Amino acid sequence: VQLQACGGGLAQAGGSLRLSCVASGRTFSNYGMGWFRQAPGKEREFVAALNWSGDSKSYADSAKGRFSISRDNAKNTVYLQMNSLKPEDTAVYYCAARTYYGSTYPQAYPNWGQGTQVTVSS
Repeated sequence: VQLQACGGGLAQAGGSLRLSCVASGRTFSNYGMGWFRQAPGKEREFVAALNWSGDSKSYADSAKGRFSISRDNAKNTVYLQMNSLKPEDTAVYYCAARTYYGSTYPQAYPNWGQGTQVTVSS
């Protein structure tokens, strides 16, 4: 499966952004999806994930209550709605896919998108 992430940009602290990740090449509904992020000089970290149907979701503590992951299998798209953004959310955000179930571990995902930059100003 090929993944294309978009929707990043510049936001002020307290603002919102919605990231999208469009999949192609395989049956999207067979894949669990995850969002990860990587700030300069830091390791890639888990943000959110959901299973193939979207009824099982997990979030990093830093994302709980502010971010929401969802999917639209008819559009082959997974979303990350990010609210109440903070400067520490600044990073390149990546979407990833693995068969059926999401995971909090980046090494569990064989398929990755190219990343989209999110910058939050204070």
